[in-house]
Amino acid sequence: MHQSLFSARRLLIASTLFSSSLLASELNHNITAADVKAAQDAWGQALIQISHDHRSGGIEKATATARQVLDQAYGYNLGPVLFKPTLASGDTTFRTTYAGALAYFVGGNPQFADKGFALKGWTKYEYKNAGVQINGDLALTMGHVMLTDLNGKVTLVDKTWGFRKGDDGKVRIVLHHSSLPYSAN
Repeated sequence: MHQSLFSARRLLIASTLFSSSLLASELNHNITAADVKAAQDAWGQALIQISHDHRSGGIEKATATARQVLDQAYGYNLGPVLFKPTLASGDTTFRTTYAGALAYFVGGNPQFADKGFALKGWTKYEYKNAGVQINGDLALTMGHVMLTDLNGKVTLVDKTWGFRKGDDGKVRIVLHHSSLPYSAN
């Protein structure tokens, strides 16, 4: 009796430790450098896809793609996204809503003066991070994004992103600040 109680106790402890380690790995929300790279790569590919879809299928196709990008890449399911678009100004400089972000990418919303940044015919995307901070489920990056249009013209953009890993394990953008580099001229 004593030995079976001891075995049962050992089995209970072992199963508790095993299930706790499984639970810990399932609930690991820590972002990795690879997660950050994948998120930045995906954002650039998505921007190019929206531009391509606009050229090949018009505004309806580009808008559908932009909605998919916002649903998958941005953390509106986690709360307001702190979004400052490159070419925004005035009362609509800062966007915390899905509608504001969608207007920036594809235009068409009379509440915002945007013509659609993603509709500018982008064909190539590169980025160079000046720095990356990772702290648990949050990562911050700052650096340059280089976008090339159909004519080969490169636009340099200063970009800061904040990424958060949600309960579903997906990394999403929760901060997107973009501006053109300062020019004294």
